[in-house]
Amino acid sequence: MFDSWRGFETSSLSPEWHKKLQLLANNCRGDILKMTTLAASGHPGGSMSSIDIYATLYNLANIDPKQPKRDDRDRIIISHGHTSPGAYSALARSGFFNIDDCITGFRKAGSPFEGHVEQSVPGIEWDTGNLGQGLAVGIGKAIYAKQSKKNFHTFVLMGDGEQQKGQISESRRIAVKYNLKNLTTIIDYNQLQISGDILNVMPQNISAEWKADGWEVLGIDGHNLNQIYDALYQAIHKIDKPVMILASTVMGKGVSFMENKEAYHGAPLKEDQLEVALKELNIENNYESYKDKRKKFVAPDYNIEKVSYPEVDLGQPITYQVDEKTDCRSAFGNALVSFADANINNDSFVVSVFDCDLAASVKTSGIEKKYPDNFFQFGISEHSTATAAGALSAEKAISIWADFGVFGITETYNQARLNDINHANMKIFNTHCGINVGEDGKTHQCIDYFGLLNSTFGWKIITPADPNQTDRIVRYVLSNSGNFAVVMGRSKILTIPDENNKPFFGDDYQYKYGQIDKIRDGKDVVIAAAGNMMANVFEAWKILSNAGIQIKLVSISDWTDISDDDLEYLASEKYLITVEDHNIKTGLGNWIGSKLFDKGLKTKLVKMGIRDYAPSGNADDLYRLLGLDANAIVETVKNLL
Repeated sequence: MFDSWRGFETSSLSPEWHKKLQLLANNCRGDILKMTTLAASGHPGGSMSSIDIYATLYNLANIDPKQPKRDDRDRIIISHGHTSPGAYSALARSGFFNIDDCITGFRKAGSPFEGHVEQSVPGIEWDTGNLGQGLAVGIGKAIYAKQSKKNFHTFVLMGDGEQQKGQISESRRIAVKYNLKNLTTIIDYNQLQISGDILNVMPQNISAEWKADGWEVLGIDGHNLNQIYDALYQAIHKIDKPVMILASTVMGKGVSFMENKEAYHGAPLKEDQLEVALKELNIENNYESYKDKRKKFVAPDYNIEKVSYPEVDLGQPITYQVDEKTDCRSAFGNALVSFADANINNDSFVVSVFDCDLAASVKTSGIEKKYPDNFFQFGISEHSTATAAGALSAEKAISIWADFGVFGITETYNQARLNDINHANMKIFNTHCGINVGEDGKTHQCIDYFGLLNSTFGWKIITPADPNQTDRIVRYVLSNSGNFAVVMGRSKILTIPDENNKPFFGDDYQYKYGQIDKIRDGKDVVIAAAGNMMANVFEAWKILSNAGIQIKLVSISDWTDISDDDLEYLASEKYLITVEDHNIKTGLGNWIGSKLFDKGLKTKLVKMGIRDYAPSGNADDLYRLLGLDANAIVETVKNLL
């Protein structure tokens, strides 16, 4: 149980709580000014306009300062993350941590109290700062509340300037489609942004837009505690649809010379101004003592509990025989249904599969038909899908999004980066990658999947060699924590055989992340195929073998964390050829070359990959045109020998 006063259960704010919140918000205004002046940076104006809302939520929502990660807690998402001084001060004054640590350590190197809200601070649910993300995060949390039957409420605090972002319009429609009545948004409507009046910067009727998309809109005075409470009570207990509360506020509220001045959006007070402001707020000016404390500041370690990844049953692997020719995306779809079959009757199993109008192409239609309650069709809303699915994956749930590579990786890189920063457990399955997309042409040929995601610090990128390896990789990815992207082509390909003409990645094969697969032995040349090029490379190997040329053949499905032993194997012959359906500047060849150099390993490296944007055409014709078909690979080997 939560504290008896929490949950907005009574129909009105009690006089006692009104007095408490009024005092707390005033003290927080002083904290905001002290920490931003001390750091000589930060955003005091919006923090002061939002603080009455922060104070109300952090004291009266169903959250627990002693157990900030309780699974049944309400989720409070802050979209306008630059108002961190307001959030931090309200959390501290509500018992989550010591206010002195917050004021002293704000924006200081090594401190958890960063410039935009971060989960390193107890009570913060999601690292934000890129505006426009918070509503989609809230959708992910609200879906988790429904699917897990925890029935908590999600609150999303937003700024008014960020309403100009297109991602928010996507999210508004999604929330209404799925009737997320357990989701409430509060907009800090101070009508100012960095460049001035929001209506001069970009004219917009915020209230009308939300109403048009089907939300209930409540207008309140965002500094009137009774009105804030009443609107939240109605949203939770009286209104049967998603609610947006438009809270009219004053930037810099509480200090007369700051009020309604956009200059204080992102500018702290000078020390002499701070003295005047604190006097007006009737707050003690102990700023000098904080200056001394900041010099000696030792960052607190809050040891925030991490959500455990669900334990799952892998299900029974599916093996495709060597005479079967299918595409990896179909193998993914079959493995996904098989995995769901093995786990769906487990009461604690929460899985969501997200689609953006491509279920038939990316092969998630099997889940849609068999388990419709676990399938979410978000339409052509990739940015919101990437964010919502990522936010859901940070809970005790499995979150899956399948899309074309150009939409699921290239278009949504920022969202992938934020999922990485937030240590999510996102599972992206990207089909139609590389020039294998063929006739769709260069705008749809995702040839930068590794280069983009490998520029983060946590994403693991895997490209299977054939349908059998795809099946094993899908099961591995869904049973392990972390952000994974599985990259596949569009075309049907052969099943890779072993030397006995049985499936190489068959019944006895176990996928291990970071380990190469040695397909054939040989000498003089090692040819290493990125997994999705294995079909072409294997055809080349057969031609060479028939000509009496025996070379080493290796499949590399993932190479970010390749082992030292495998690097030594790659450098074990005079020549190493890498073959990839990827931009040659940022893919397999360059990565392996860099690793070999770091280890002082010597071999002659020849890189084969995409050197320019490709036209439309049949995939086989494009490989031939770009010098990546079997014959071109054979010629490269022969020229070396």
